Amino acid sequence: MIRMSNPLTSARCLAAAALVVALSFAFHGAAQEQVPPAPADVNAPSAPTPAPSAAPAFPAPDPANFTAASPTKEEVNAFLNASFGYNENLVWQVEGILKTQVEGVTKVIGYVGDKTGKTKPQGMQFFILPDGKHIIANDEISSFGENPFADYRATLQKRADGPYRGTASKDLELVEFADFQCPHCKDAQPNMEKLLVDFPNARIVFQNFPLPMHPAAAGAAAYGVCVNKLGGSVVFFQFAAAVFDGQDGLNQGADSATLTLNSAVTKAGLDPAKVEACSKTPEVVAQVKASVQLAKDLNVNVTPALMVNGRQVPAAGPYDLIKQIIFFQEKLDGVKQ
Repeated sequence: MIRMSNPLTSARCLAAAALVVALSFAFHGAAQEQVPPAPADVNAPSAPTPAPSAAPAFPAPDPANFTAASPTKEEVNAFLNASFGYNENLVWQVEGILKTQVEGVTKVIGYVGDKTGKTKPQGMQFFILPDGKHIIANDEISSFGENPFADYRATLQKRADGPYRGTASKDLELVEFADFQCPHCKDAQPNMEKLLVDFPNARIVFQNFPLPMHPAAAGAAAYGVCVNKLGGSVVFFQFAAAVFDGQDGLNQGADSATLTLNSAVTKAGLDPAKVEACSKTPEVVAQVKASVQLAKDLNVNVTPALMVNGRQVPAAGPYDLIKQIIFFQEKLDGVKQ
């Protein structure tokens, strides 16, 4: 587990599906994003440095570098487009799809650049596994395909069971994984409120993801489960807002944390004694653990994390960027806007 110390460095914190090179252009070091890992390929030829404000000039691909029968160049380009095509300033070129010494493992090499020419193009590489559905890069395994987020989307549609706001439809499902004691989760709440207004067609779900370094987080999560059970989603989000507002109280010992949670329950209109008793039941503890396991199964390892139809985006990142990615994902998934 990793707690982000600064949302502006979270691109370095997100493992799993983070294309480091692309993010250096797309996020300007300001966000996390679930796209294929592709660090600079030290074995690839150096891309030319463009003049300032000039589009990058990639070298012409050598046909000799396309030795693998599968995937096709078109399939790789579709994958890269799904991964970071939301950023119209990004350009890329596939330079090779090569067989390797391991049967069925294919190496993809290429370049990623910025149309403005403000950033030097960089090499990228990743390895496609024999199943044709996964890649390896940066010691991480993530999905490959025209829509690499589809499996995660299906998992969330089946297992994301937290309180939600917005529509009941799961066509556009935004799932926030958060820890009540995490300061950046508190910082993300204005973004979540804006999303509720700007995307009335969305189902916006809150999933507990208490991190082990926060001693009060698991208890707060259990309280939240019980508030939802006893009062429903509307009451839960009143409780959640009150907990985030009083978050400092969670950091001052067990007694202070209990007072903070009970105060939030009272503000939400429920009986603190009933909620506290409920929070200690095995059923509720198991439900919190199940939400944590869901996060792990989705390769979520930071808070706050926002899954947009299975695609991980920076919940506490720049709001305009979040909107841009959501619009792109809607188009990718054929969601009516």
